[in-house]
Amino acid sequence: MAVVNVAVWLVVTALVVLRQLRPRPIRRKPAVVTSVLVGALGVAGTAFGVASVTKYHALSAGTVALVLLTFVVAVAFGAVRALSVRVSHDETGRALRQGTVATVVLWLASVGAHLGMGAWIDHTTHVGLLGTSTIYLYVALTLWTQSGVLRRRARPRTVPSGVA
Repeated sequence: MAVVNVAVWLVVTALVVLRQLRPRPIRRKPAVVTSVLVGALGVAGTAFGVASVTKYHALSAGTVALVLLTFVVAVAFGAVRALSVRVSHDETGRALRQGTVATVVLWLASVGAHLGMGAWIDHTTHVGLLGTSTIYLYVALTLWTQSGVLRRRARPRTVPSGVA
């Protein structure tokens, strides 16, 4: 089962990374439906992970701290990755984004960081799937952060009146 899980995540990661390398428009507003669905899946997955541990014993403070740290790492990777994306504007003024080699490296590092953190979390619990189950919320947080930073970077810069 673990091999299938890793294979699925490698395929998903490859598709996400390849999509990031193509020039695409930057949305002015977040994709609400997708964000809500991915966020809900992330919360549900993490709740499942918590339940898989707490049916045997309470979560330790160290485990909770590692889970929270995992989410901080997701946000950090999303912000840094957004800075590695090339932002330009087409002739109509529409903002475009295109990932770079650094974006790919950061995606791979982000996935590796989660795999490591997830294994560490699962090691601290000795039972259940808490570390593994946080992947959905990790992905949601990292994508939300990257999207937010990109939208901010893509905003048209206006010069205040009276300034040359």
